[in-house]
Amino acid sequence: MPSWEHFPHEADIGVRGQGDSPEVAFEQAALGLTAVITDPSLVRANEQVAINCEAPSLDVLFVDWLNALIYEMTTRSMLFGRFRVKIDGLRLSAEAEGESVDRQRHEPVVEPKGATFTELRVSRNDEGQWVAQCVVDV
Repeated sequence: MPSWEHFPHEADIGVRGQGDSPEVAFEQAALGLTAVITDPSLVRANEQVAINCEAPSLDVLFVDWLNALIYEMTTRSMLFGRFRVKIDGLRLSAEAEGESVDRQRHEPVVEPKGATFTELRVSRNDEGQWVAQCVVDV
């Protein structure tokens, strides 16, 4: 079953997504990233933003994906609550759906600065589920 969660890390926060495929794990981790800021269920899917990344490894692709989301959220003053990710080799193409930040409704807690290589992992766990995780600087 797809899921996301946070895990503790000193002053920053870990984001972890799980699913049947790397794509689902990346989507779930993106929801976890949004949940660092606000409740993802509060984010309306009013606008779509296309995101494309390419990297030398799946691990680096994951960090690039989260950093691309952080960049889009910051430069567009948006939050995203729905994601569709496709991975072809080491290329990612995705759509993030969301809306402009509404400070009263979203009550943003923090602003993520960037995904890091700390505790970075993209692999299958013992149950066969894909796990994508790293620490996000807040």
